[in-house]
Amino acid sequence: MSIVILFLLLAGIVTSLFLGRGGEVLSALQSGAFEAVENLLRISGAYLLWMGLMNVAEKAGLISALSRLLSPFLSLLFPRAGKAKNAISLNLAANVLGMGNAATPFGLKAMRLLNESNPRPGIATNEMCVLLAVNASCLELFPATLVGMRLSFGSADPMAVALPTLLSSLAATLVAVVLCLLLTRPCSSQS
Repeated sequence: MSIVILFLLLAGIVTSLFLGRGGEVLSALQSGAFEAVENLLRISGAYLLWMGLMNVAEKAGLISALSRLLSPFLSLLFPRAGKAKNAISLNLAANVLGMGNAATPFGLKAMRLLNESNPRPGIATNEMCVLLAVNASCLELFPATLVGMRLSFGSADPMAVALPTLLSSLAATLVAVVLCLLLTRPCSSQS
């Protein structure tokens, strides 16, 4: 994919130079870079706040409590998660709270731990596939990052996306969970 993007970028630059619009390209590149940094600074406050709250929740034992609360659900979806169960809990908790970027390190750690206990390392297990499907569907009770972005850009109603996000992500997660349960059931009896 990187090659395609690089090709498109270079083709655009060469075309603009050929058409005598090199100055416009340079101006657009500088403007885009400035806007990217400006947007990053706008949303970093909300992002850091939620990351800090997740850290406090983890140290206070709330994540462990959430893990125990989710244990029956996690055992159903990830019967052979083993030592990856805590990382999976943290990943799902961050996703549920709408902090997709904060969930990524926990998801990567869970995948690494699942691969360590994998009898065939490098080949995805049912648990790995389920984790990927549940992450892709991404149930969000509160879209913290999205609300933070809307607030930083001056939205009149930054919370307007909360209910539609909840409903659509709930539907996607339910479909993902049902499909995973249906598709992994035959394989689990062979292991």
